[in-house]
Amino acid sequence: MNFKRWLIILAHAFVGWMLCAATMAVGTAVTSLQTTLIVHMIGAPIFFWAVSQVYFTKFNYTSPLLTAVVFVGFVIVIDFFVVALLINRSMEMFGSALGTWIPFALIFTSTLVTGLLTRHLCSHG
Repeated sequence: MNFKRWLIILAHAFVGWMLCAATMAVGTAVTSLQTTLIVHMIGAPIFFWAVSQVYFTKFNYTSPLLTAVVFVGFVIVIDFFVVALLINRSMEMFGSALGTWIPFALIFTSTLVTGLLTRHLCSHG
């Protein structure tokens, strides 16, 4: 896969991450952290479903499994280096299942299932 294709898949991952980051930023400004984390946990797989739908429909350069790994890997790396180290200056967020691990699992699952369904529907329709 060439550099341009990797940029496209990473740009999609970035959009999904930005939607999650915006949810966290707005949520913590208007409600409690607990409520924000619940909204984020619900929103993350929805955001990545939408982003994945666009990616698999318009580009589809990678398998559903590889795409899910790249998307969740991107989120983990940015959360670690940008959010935890630079913004929060703490690894505390990684101690929260609701704040990190459940959304990571849901992002992975949402992306994988979207890719599998999109491929299945495209091959039968």
